[in-house]
Amino acid sequence: MALPVTVALTDIGFLRELCGPNDSNLRAFEELLGVPVRSRGNELLLDTDDADRRRRFAAMLDWLREQAGSGRTMDRFAIAAAHQAVTAPEPARRATGADPVLIPGGLDRIYARSRRQSRYLEALIRHELVVAIGPAGTGKTFLAVAAALRAVLGGAKRRLVVTRPVVEAGESLGYLPGDLAQKVDPYLRPLYDAMDALVSSDTLRRMEETRTIEVAPLAYMRGRTLADSYVILDEAQNTTREQMKMFLTRLGEGARAVITGDITQVDLPRRQDSGLIHIMSVLSPVQEVRFVRLGQDDVVRSALVRKIVGAYEAAEQPAAAAASDTSKRRRNGGAP
Repeated sequence: MALPVTVALTDIGFLRELCGPNDSNLRAFEELLGVPVRSRGNELLLDTDDADRRRRFAAMLDWLREQAGSGRTMDRFAIAAAHQAVTAPEPARRATGADPVLIPGGLDRIYARSRRQSRYLEALIRHELVVAIGPAGTGKTFLAVAAALRAVLGGAKRRLVVTRPVVEAGESLGYLPGDLAQKVDPYLRPLYDAMDALVSSDTLRRMEETRTIEVAPLAYMRGRTLADSYVILDEAQNTTREQMKMFLTRLGEGARAVITGDITQVDLPRRQDSGLIHIMSVLSPVQEVRFVRLGQDDVVRSALVRKIVGAYEAAEQPAAAAASDTSKRRRNGGAP
């Protein structure tokens, strides 16, 4: 029988936050370490004789204690980041513990919750144009908005412009009542939701009144020059090639841009017309452009969404392989 290793924690507040509601965080420890983890009084017990697991457990607690001291919330994402930090090679270890996004006057510090999210945040700092591609719930838009608000409220950029194409997701909504602003509001609402979670309503209203922030459909961008601005194009998989070129050529002096999208959810009549898919090859030689790919492991919306994304990816692999085989046979004149 394994003899449990016992770690006594003098900071009861940290211990309570580390365990989480109904010890839910301890289940995250168990999944990552592969052994039971229990709490008893002011102690945490790891049921294993394995020296490597014990070392990782102690190192994770040290890492989490440091992160908690800087204000990070102890949740399953922090615990996953701690595990990555103590098991990854040194370069990846540094990336996992990347500095949080601090928005002047913001509601909270924003931390990367995976290694690829850390690389995404780093790309947002270093590159003039970042293209983030990944499934739903991976934080593509949220992190881009956080970085943009930090730049604008911190004075690095004059204004924030957020746009997306107005495309119906597989159904016809018909005639919508109201003026033009009311008609497009449902399409732009997810962008407002992200900003509402990052800054107070007073800050957001003040930015709108001073025209420091603008949220508008992509069609409104034609003919404009966006200089000294932080520009975000969301849901870019639903742009046509012509729209994408139009957007990219709006960027003026001192502009920084982020393009986000999920190439598995194209709502255009013909998938091959997606401007996002097109620029993956067109812009790959441009050094100022950084492509970031997020995946199933980066889904932070919920554990269920992560499993759903994984199930869809697994189901689509055989179909993609069959399509590839069919294409090869056509090129070979029908021969297998």
